[in-house]
Amino acid sequence: MQIITQKNQKELKDHGNFAFPVNISIEEIQSYEKGLFLWHWHPEVELTFILSGEIEYQIEDNTYILTSGDGMFCNSNSLHSGQMLSSGECTYLSITFHPRFLYGYENSILQTKYVSFITSNESWSSLPLKDDVSWQHEVLTYIQQIYEFSKEPPADFELQIHMILMNIWHKFYQYFSTQPNNEIKSKQHLQRLRDIISFIEGHYNQEISLEDVAKSANICKSECCRFFKKHMGMTIFDYILYLRIQKSLPLLTASDSITEVASMVGFASPSYYSQIFKRYMKCTPMEYKKEAGLSFSCCTPL
Repeated sequence: MQIITQKNQKELKDHGNFAFPVNISIEEIQSYEKGLFLWHWHPEVELTFILSGEIEYQIEDNTYILTSGDGMFCNSNSLHSGQMLSSGECTYLSITFHPRFLYGYENSILQTKYVSFITSNESWSSLPLKDDVSWQHEVLTYIQQIYEFSKEPPADFELQIHMILMNIWHKFYQYFSTQPNNEIKSKQHLQRLRDIISFIEGHYNQEISLEDVAKSANICKSECCRFFKKHMGMTIFDYILYLRIQKSLPLLTASDSITEVASMVGFASPSYYSQIFKRYMKCTPMEYKKEAGLSFSCCTPL
């Protein structure tokens, strides 16, 4: 399993519907390939509560280690990813909701004064929630209430969820209204990161040079390398290779030709694809296909 996105990393998954734009789900980091979900964003706000285990969560240029009982606020349109830690599995509650669920209609005072005040500020992309902070403890308690309601929804489920989310948002508003506004500086480097990732996502199946990537962010090659490594924790080249492997996984289930799959995701030769595949997946493409309960009807020799 892996996050499916558009070329600009916007997640394709629906989070509820227009009538009730809320999605409540239990997720397991170990269910994703290599215990990692790829960078993505969505217009919905996401609240996370760790039910068991621990996870490394990265939102924009911030990295957090969350353990059982911790929570996370991920703002609307914020790039984020997560991965399994060496300690193993992690089960967590994910609550995503569109901001309009809070404010009702466009340009209402609820939107302009209380909701957009937070969602439009890119310097507030995330906030970890800890039980030992009084107001955050209250938010975590509200999140757990949503979890309990989701297991056995009452007749007034939607109304209850709306009231709880409004209470949570009130706590966020009280907190963020006391924080300094660093939006201008934040927007500059976060947009640069998005530009680089979007360019790679849109061209991963082609030949990409460092010069191409740097041009996409309007910076020099050396600054591009330094900037990307600082914020992503890996080199540009490693990210391209990893992304190509991840993009190839669903293709393996639909094609009997490793050569064809390798070419579709930007590898010049099937042997190099298999080499990189084994580096990241710890098995060969054929072994992966067999483990998934699939078999080649006509294999291409490597």
